Amino acid sequence: MLASTAVRSSSHHSTPGSTDRKPNPANPISLPYSQANRAASEPPQFKGSPQLNRWSRVRAIRSGRKLERQTQQRPQVEEMNPRVVQPKERVSSPFTPSAEAPDNDDREVATGKSIFMVSDGTGWTVEHSVGAALGQFEHCLVDRGCSVNTHLFSGIDDVEGLMEIVKQAAKEGAMLVYTLADPSMAESARHACKLWGIPSTDVLGPITEAVASHLGVSPSGLPRGAPGRNFPLSEEYFKRIEAIEFTIKQDDGALPQNLFNAEIVLAGVSRTGKTPLSIYLAQKGYKVANVPIVIGAELPHTLFEVEPEKVFGLTINPVVLHTIRKARAKSLGFCQEIRSNYSEMDHVRAELDFAGKIFAQNPTWPVIEVTGKAIEETAAVVLRLYHDRKHKCSMPRISKRY
Repeated sequence: MLASTAVRSSSHHSTPGSTDRKPNPANPISLPYSQANRAASEPPQFKGSPQLNRWSRVRAIRSGRKLERQTQQRPQVEEMNPRVVQPKERVSSPFTPSAEAPDNDDREVATGKSIFMVSDGTGWTVEHSVGAALGQFEHCLVDRGCSVNTHLFSGIDDVEGLMEIVKQAAKEGAMLVYTLADPSMAESARHACKLWGIPSTDVLGPITEAVASHLGVSPSGLPRGAPGRNFPLSEEYFKRIEAIEFTIKQDDGALPQNLFNAEIVLAGVSRTGKTPLSIYLAQKGYKVANVPIVIGAELPHTLFEVEPEKVFGLTINPVVLHTIRKARAKSLGFCQEIRSNYSEMDHVRAELDFAGKIFAQNPTWPVIEVTGKAIEETAAVVLRLYHDRKHKCSMPRISKRY
């Protein structure tokens, strides 16, 4: 599902170990949506969170942004004005630090827009959803026409921690994208973002409500890993572990006699992504073997004896392969004095031609062009063809029962 994107930086939240200054005690706010009206009418004077400000400065340093130290004290905070804040506008809200908070003296000069991703679990869903969306903007991300900084906050399971992140999002003019299984947590995020003018998107809520309506059953509202929510080790889990172990043993043409036991067999020249594709498919529960095609090396006879529906050929543009092999040769320490045809263009073209002839002799093997494709994209093509051929479906699909 993922297209490669040129994102300026992506950092998980962590607490830096710097202790050069002793921060003032934090006074984080906990603002459930039921108390929002009272908070909007009688706002107290809040200090910024030292911890989140340190995170912010560390992210700025890692992403190459400049930090401008302010030598003068900042004026006292004005009353909160819950208005929509335009990007790169200084926020006048309870999140603006007071003059008593020396830990907030650093002002970030942002060079890109931020997206805060919040999850009550591992963050896999929200991170990949944002990644898929950013894939639609490669045309401007590549040349930095609209650079983006993504920041993942996982394991957020209380309103207090959620509000700290919302504070920081308001301060940085960030967008908030969240997957929160608990409806009250999701509502708190939605209400706080609306109150402080933060653009936000609930990734999990709408689809959960739609599935609940379709099934006629209410969702549990508990994130994965929550106390009381136990997942016994299923047959699918053990099948996935077995597939991974099998695939590792079959890597790079090892144990060719076991090709009969593989569900998918990948064949191609060196550096066409056979190994990472095999591991990715194995993690989805498929037993995969891969066979390298090398000029002068005889292919195992079992490759031509297994069911042809299992075998998939991989090919790539010769110019791209030449570039990849040159980088590989350099990483292996090959110098100009060490002559190797591995990364020479003539040999690259000859090897691809040799592989092409083998594919032509076996027309039932689908040949997949991997140039410019992410592993996930190639895997999607392989699985679509695999299930279509296995089940002889008129409409290609990948079926799974829960």
